[in-house]
Amino acid sequence: MLAGLEPAELPADAVEVGRIADAWGVQGWFKVISHSAQPEALFSSKRWYLLPTERGPKPFDGVALMAIREAKDHSGAVVARCHDITDRDAAQALKGSRIFVARSSFPTAAADEFYWVDLIGLAVVNREAVDLGTVRDLVSTGPQTVLVIEQTQGDAVREILIPFVSVYVDDVDMAQRQIRVDWQPDY
Repeated sequence: MLAGLEPAELPADAVEVGRIADAWGVQGWFKVISHSAQPEALFSSKRWYLLPTERGPKPFDGVALMAIREAKDHSGAVVARCHDITDRDAAQALKGSRIFVARSSFPTAAADEFYWVDLIGLAVVNREAVDLGTVRDLVSTGPQTVLVIEQTQGDAVREILIPFVSVYVDDVDMAQRQIRVDWQPDY
């Protein structure tokens, strides 16, 4: 296994948060492609779990644990370094590795803020208690986020798109695993 990494198992609450894009500089730093426009999970966690790239040479097998020394924003990108990786070649060997962080290490969301990963799978009902389906995904359209709802009607699966804004979303009840919306099934 590459120096700076140790064999590990993915935590049960692991969430994929990014990918190592390339080496950055000559002192073992690497550039990260974050799956989020707000990569706080990358900044707050000091333990990243890596899975090797699907293409090219693999610097390690299975899951590797990386102890992060520093992660920061640099010109709109995330750059990081870990303990024991001190040169460009070692950082370059990690290119393409997928980064996972334990969900329990995410920073606490503010009131009325939610992590997308927590919304996926929630039931969506309207004000009349009509079941609209389940959140399958979320999409950022720039000015707003859109809930992608999967609704099953017999053998047919239908997709409903609902803007995740206060005009349409009345309540997110994490305890009940439900989102209440002002939306009709035929919109």
